[in-house]
Amino acid sequence: QVQLVESGGGLVQPGGSLRLSCAASETIGKILAMAWHRQAPGKARELVALVSSDGNTNYADSVKGRFTISRDDAKRTVDLQMDGLRPEDTAVYYCHVLERPLYGGLIGNWGQGTQVTVSS
Repeated sequence: QVQLVESGGGLVQPGGSLRLSCAASETIGKILAMAWHRQAPGKARELVALVSSDGNTNYADSVKGRFTISRDDAKRTVDLQMDGLRPEDTAVYYCHVLERPLYGGLIGNWGQGTQVTVSS
């Protein structure tokens, strides 16, 4: 079972930047994808950005051009660079890893979440 630890959240002013980092302690098998999701109070969790094992990325329309997801396989980390932050970006951000264990199947794991607050 992989364990994920997120860091980098905090309070920033509109237009500011923040970089989130997620570190995986270990994996059972091959990591298929790593992603960042977010959940605002009273709203459903939504996908923000994803990077697959082949390097392909996917972004929510609301963050495209402002956020950048990147990964470091050697360090087993995935980062989310957030620029041009807006109050609407305020949410708890969660790291998610999808992996295929050596014995087969699929396993998804969530980090505990890190708070991002964008306010003047």
